[in-house]
Amino acid sequence: MLKQKIYFQILRITTGSVILFLVFMIGIFVSNGAGAINWTFLTDIPRQGMTQGGIFPAIVGTAYLTLLTMAFALPVGIAAAVYLAEYAGEGRLVQMINSAIVNLAGVPSIIHGLFGFGIFVNLLGLHTSILAGSLTLFLLVLPIVISSSKEALLNVPKSFREGSLALGATKWQTTRQNVLPYSLPGILTGTILAVARAAGETAPIILTATFFYSPMIPKSPFDGTMSLPTHIYYMATQHPNTTLVKPIIYGTVLVLLAMILSLNLVAIIIRTRERRRRNW
Repeated sequence: MLKQKIYFQILRITTGSVILFLVFMIGIFVSNGAGAINWTFLTDIPRQGMTQGGIFPAIVGTAYLTLLTMAFALPVGIAAAVYLAEYAGEGRLVQMINSAIVNLAGVPSIIHGLFGFGIFVNLLGLHTSILAGSLTLFLLVLPIVISSSKEALLNVPKSFREGSLALGATKWQTTRQNVLPYSLPGILTGTILAVARAAGETAPIILTATFFYSPMIPKSPFDGTMSLPTHIYYMATQHPNTTLVKPIIYGTVLVLLAMILSLNLVAIIIRTRERRRRNW
């Protein structure tokens, strides 16, 4: 009992320390960047060497990159997870595929950026564009989407499958009508969290999708763009007067955090509603 109390106390202290650090970090961002956020900051283009105006092109570019990444990652990742969880069995080849997925999930994002630069930008001739950046981010989040979706599928009780098959349904009918609906909360949660990570990535899209400065709003996937993560990086490291643009940097951080937290909130709401609807 004494050891258990000690362990619980250590866990409480660790959890409290993490929460305090998070609150402290957000407090710094708010105190330094809240004054920069206004309607002009959110809807105008950068002006006067990016010391005035707003970050609207970066917001739009981030939204385009995130949505296009989701459009690629959702169907491919879920389809691969369904195959691995429901049809592939447990052979040596499947074990190798699962190991490859786990290893790919741990590859540094800059490696994905270099790969995307070599394949999509140079070899396929997509140049610096939203499409090239989205394909690179798609490769980055695909292992996460597959892993989370597969776990959600495997968490569905076997009785759901056995009951459906016993009534004469085919394997695909069982998967589509019984397994997928009940695994949907977990699949959507994992997918949205993965895409939220992609929305905050910097290294892959620096090499494939974004510019230091571009006041134009992208009109097609073949256009380059600004984005919030790279805008923060460029302003903090390459602007000639970082002291002057410090409020803009912190304001951009707050906007990016708001977008990512919104995606996480959407995932939580969808998961909660689906579980209530299906009485889980």
